Amino acid sequence: MRYLDLLTALFATVLLVSNVASTKLVVLGPFTFDGGTLLFPLAYIFGDVLTEVYGYRRSRRVIWIGFFALLLATLTFQAVAHLPAPPDAESQRFGEAFGLLFGLTPRIVLGSLLAYFLGEFANAYVLAKLKVRTEGRFFWLRALASTLVGQGLDTGVFLLVAFYGVFPSEVLLAVFLSNYAFKLGVEALMLPFTYAVVGFLKRAEGMDVYDRDTDFNPFRLT
Repeated sequence: MRYLDLLTALFATVLLVSNVASTKLVVLGPFTFDGGTLLFPLAYIFGDVLTEVYGYRRSRRVIWIGFFALLLATLTFQAVAHLPAPPDAESQRFGEAFGLLFGLTPRIVLGSLLAYFLGEFANAYVLAKLKVRTEGRFFWLRALASTLVGQGLDTGVFLLVAFYGVFPSEVLLAVFLSNYAFKLGVEALMLPFTYAVVGFLKRAEGMDVYDRDTDFNPFRLT
C-alpha cells in the first residue's frame, strides 16, 4: 500500500484546512456558505477513493485519524482562545481577533464533530455496500449515492446542532439547500478526476477490495 499514507495525510489536511476556512462566510454566485465548503467536498471524494480501493476497514481507520486530528485542532484553538494575552494593546487586539475566529461555541464544536462522524461513516458504508451489490460496476452511481447520503447527514446535522433555535427555520433550510447543492455539484464535476485516481490506485496497489464479510461497526478499529 504505497499511497495509503499519502491519502491519509491529504484527507486530514483537507479536513483541518476546511474547518479553519469555515470561520468566514463567502458569496459565490447564487450560493452563500462558509469558506470551508469550497474545500470540504474533497474530504468525501477522498472517502470514496479510500473505500473503493482499500475497503471499508482501512477507510474506517482513516476516518478516525481525521476525527482525532479535528478534535485536537479544535481543543487547541479553544484553549488558546481562552488563555489571556499579554497586557499590551497590540497583543490584546490580536488575542481578540483570534478569539473571534477560533473561539467557537460548544454547539458549533459538537455539531462539527458529530456531523463529520455521521457523514463520513455513512458515505463509506453506502459506497461499500453498493459496490458489492453492483459487483463493482457503476462507480459513478456509488460515488454520487454515497455522497448524497453522507453530505446530507453532514450538512443537516451540523446546522441543526449548531444553529437550531438561533436562526429561523427558513434561513437554516436555505443554507442547507445552498450548501448541499454546491457539495453535490463539486462531487459530480470531479467524477472524471475521481475515476482516474481510482483506476491509477487499483493498478498501482494491486487492490480492489470488496466488503463482503466486513464488520461495519464504526467503533471497531482492529
